[in-house]
Amino acid sequence: MRSVAVPLLDLGLVSRLIGRALARGGSFAEVYVQRRVSVALEIEGGEVRSAQASHELGVGIRVLREAACTYAYSDDTSEGALLECADAAALVAGADGEVATLARPLAQRTRAHHADPSRVLTTQELDGRVALLFRAHEAAHGAGTALEQVIGTWADVDDEVLIATSEGLLVSDRRALVRMGLEVIVKDGDGSRKVGTAGGGSRRGVDHFDVQTPEAIGAEAVRMARAQLGARPAPLGDRVVVVGPGSSGVLLHEAVGHGLEADFVRKRSSVYTGRVGQQVASELVTVVDDGTLPLSRGSLNVDDEGTPTARTVLIERGVLRGYLTDRHNAELLGTERTGNGRRQSFRHAPLPRMTNTFLLRGSDDPADIVRGVPSGVYCRAFGGGQVDIANGNFAFEVREGYLIEDGTLGAAIKGATLVGNGPEVLAKITRVGHDGTMDPGVYTCGKDGQSVPVGVGLPTVRIDGITVGGTAA
Repeated sequence: MRSVAVPLLDLGLVSRLIGRALARGGSFAEVYVQRRVSVALEIEGGEVRSAQASHELGVGIRVLREAACTYAYSDDTSEGALLECADAAALVAGADGEVATLARPLAQRTRAHHADPSRVLTTQELDGRVALLFRAHEAAHGAGTALEQVIGTWADVDDEVLIATSEGLLVSDRRALVRMGLEVIVKDGDGSRKVGTAGGGSRRGVDHFDVQTPEAIGAEAVRMARAQLGARPAPLGDRVVVVGPGSSGVLLHEAVGHGLEADFVRKRSSVYTGRVGQQVASELVTVVDDGTLPLSRGSLNVDDEGTPTARTVLIERGVLRGYLTDRHNAELLGTERTGNGRRQSFRHAPLPRMTNTFLLRGSDDPADIVRGVPSGVYCRAFGGGQVDIANGNFAFEVREGYLIEDGTLGAAIKGATLVGNGPEVLAKITRVGHDGTMDPGVYTCGKDGQSVPVGVGLPTVRIDGITVGGTAA
């Protein structure tokens, strides 16, 4: 957090906008200014299939009065347009903590989406990005397996934000984000297609791929696809399940994390509402959200309300300790702000959102955890899923899974889903490995039409009894 040297918007105008926004009796006003430059690339079949670059500048203005909230935004940053935007926000039309968005962008100009990003970037910068993608592509083709298709994607973003409030806060921040992904398809002997995916990224920029190399990404995508060849139908019924480390933390994020966000709690639509201080999980379970992890995909210096991010213990040794809050919901609930107010862009009001959410590592050897299971299922990676925040029920596709037979990993399985209830599953965790790691930096979380980058993490855990949906008896 630092004072603003060269603001994105004239500070005199910012002050006038706050005054206009409060003119109809609001108790709090906020001006959020954002400049974003982004690049996206896709390669397929050894060729660049698409390339886009964009540059945008816009302003969002939020006004609160008790539980009422109004949000207006504009991509026309002229003084007249922004004063009209502030007047719209001043109406404070929201109620019961809901956000009323009264103003749409006042300038309906077409933004720059170029077929050739070199119009925005130098050729050297663009060539460097493409070269990294092709390194992953070539590594996949050189991994010794015939590939039916290889698709590579690249995205990077450079964000600058300025946040000013009627409480005297003035904060600016600069945020870089980069991600590379590779998807490969291998044809099985029965004609079915097996998909392998891998990728990574972080807040550090392009040099992230000096550490997590494109070659490693290409090899991992092929390994995942190849591991599914000849997979058996998944078993059906209540099973002991061992969940692997790292990216499997998406299960925790979806099945548990969203229920701990303060807007769901305030609306009493979360299974965790009113349960602070109660046992909600096994004593082996401690869940943390930490927006300060160095360079992690979900990390920020300050959240999108200007509050410094923090390490927030949500569940400690099975006991619920608190929730993830933004300014508005913390005020309505009478709790502290945790630095979790996040928004997709200036077009969106902030919501309480996760940053990097993970389960703390335990003391068990991961190999011993598997050896202790006579019969069960090992889940290494998950795909899509559905969660009901109100009751905690979830269903998740197992993208990569294996049978556990007599304490050893057996055949790969296909068509598996995990069906359960978040709090019940947390209570059934009986062993936690010492191998807790974060995912490599690929996840984006959606909520109320907004997407933000997040990190997830998990050690190896044993769950004693969860329904596995499959097709085998």
